[in-house]
Amino acid sequence: MRTRLASFAALLLTLVALAAGTGSAQAAGYRYWSFWDLAGDNWTYATQGPASAHPGDGSVQGFRFAVSADSKDASQPRTAPSFEAVCGATPTKDGTKRVALVIDFGTPQDANQGETPPAPRTACAQVSPDATSADALAAVAKPLRYNSAALLCAIADYPRTGCGEQVANSSTPKAEPAKTEHDSGPSVGLLAGVAAVVALGAAAIWQSRRRKN
Repeated sequence: MRTRLASFAALLLTLVALAAGTGSAQAAGYRYWSFWDLAGDNWTYATQGPASAHPGDGSVQGFRFAVSADSKDASQPRTAPSFEAVCGATPTKDGTKRVALVIDFGTPQDANQGETPPAPRTACAQVSPDATSADALAAVAKPLRYNSAALLCAIADYPRTGCGEQVANSSTPKAEPAKTEHDSGPSVGLLAGVAAVVALGAAAIWQSRRRKN
């Protein structure tokens, strides 16, 4: 009887330890430039890439370099200036449109090793009416760097190397993203297994006591 109880206790402790380990796992992030549209005073993650988006005259768009797990976790540009604040001093010109751009190079915590992010800046791009967001960015923040899959890797030559690489999560404090069944703790199956072991162990003890009586 003691042997059975000892085995039961050992198995139960192992399952509880596995459950605790599952709950503490963290997903890795990616270091990249995210792309944003300003609606009123709020940034929204762009639904198109800069090479396919065609902003209208008077638009405000942003780029932010950071480590993020996905679009829901992505860091926004840290300022949200109005179009007038960025392009008010740029006179209108026939056959062109003006696009206000916010370029946020991020924090030292999100930078590549050995690199220091430049200060955030704004620029007013005056481009042709059919220009894309990538065209507007190229007009004010060269050199740009893309990879073979057309992913934007660098703005104004920052960062000097790398492109969307997977890295450990940034230590920069962020609002905690909504948890899912994959990251909120022990899985349902694992907890069910622990419960089953507890139930079986209790039944075994009850049966043993019943035989003795």
